[in-house]
Amino acid sequence: MSHSNPYFGAICPAITPFNHQNKIDFSAMEQHYKMLTDSKINGILVMGTIGEFVTMTIQERLEIIKQAHQFTDLPLIVNVSTTVVDDMVKLADAAFDAGYGAVMALPHFYFAQTPNQLYEYYKYLDSKFAGNWFIYNFPARTGCDVDSQLVTRLMSDFPKFIGIKDTVDCASHTRSIVLASQKIRKEFSVFSGFDEYFVPNLMNGGAGVLSGLNNVVPELFASVMAAFKQSDFNELTRLHKEISRLSNIYSIGDDFVTTIKVAVEQKQHYLEPRSRNFGGTLSGEQIEKIKKLFNCQ
Repeated sequence: MSHSNPYFGAICPAITPFNHQNKIDFSAMEQHYKMLTDSKINGILVMGTIGEFVTMTIQERLEIIKQAHQFTDLPLIVNVSTTVVDDMVKLADAAFDAGYGAVMALPHFYFAQTPNQLYEYYKYLDSKFAGNWFIYNFPARTGCDVDSQLVTRLMSDFPKFIGIKDTVDCASHTRSIVLASQKIRKEFSVFSGFDEYFVPNLMNGGAGVLSGLNNVVPELFASVMAAFKQSDFNELTRLHKEISRLSNIYSIGDDFVTTIKVAVEQKQHYLEPRSRNFGGTLSGEQIEKIKKLFNCQ
């Protein structure tokens, strides 16, 4: 893809740290964003799934929008998804007013939507969003799918629609969007939502990955981009295998958000591994598995 679009490569859906009072810990957030920035990844998604947007009030989300962009100079995307469209527009207005480059929106979830309903929904959002926007396609959570046919229809009609995060555990689904979108706009960004599809998506012409392990080992994902740019396929193979090995983290515990936060805490020591999701606390044995997986001392 063309790099005239700043959104490519390894983008981290950043965790949102909470303190012992279950409030947003902006000091830990600043440290986390600094660590991500120093790792040389390519961008950050603010308040994605791992960022626990569904557990936050609108006021909390507005406060994150107000502060997060001060913590990094990386390209940022703000997830504004919710079931209340007026709130989505309010969040998007705040993001664009603060200087963010793009927002991201899930399909209108809970009620499974037909392709025609999704088109009308995104048509409306396009008319309200003041800047560029991404679709967050996550059929396992929304009950509907944004496929290549709908993507190309939206691309043709709405120039501010600049990319998609395709969180579908099927590489061919993402590949079909990549190939279809490139016929319309080479600079359109198609991200995989799964860590282990980073390299396959790059090979297929996609923009890269937007995935959780970037919180824990962002330097690994930055190294993938460096090897890809240098056409160092031996190194790319080695790094891909390492991402595959570390993806075993998702089999530890009941709540992958808590598990990712525990891994960050074990490596970085600047946050409390608290999630607002229920039932995710890890046992001592599970924490030891994480320490072994990431070679934490």
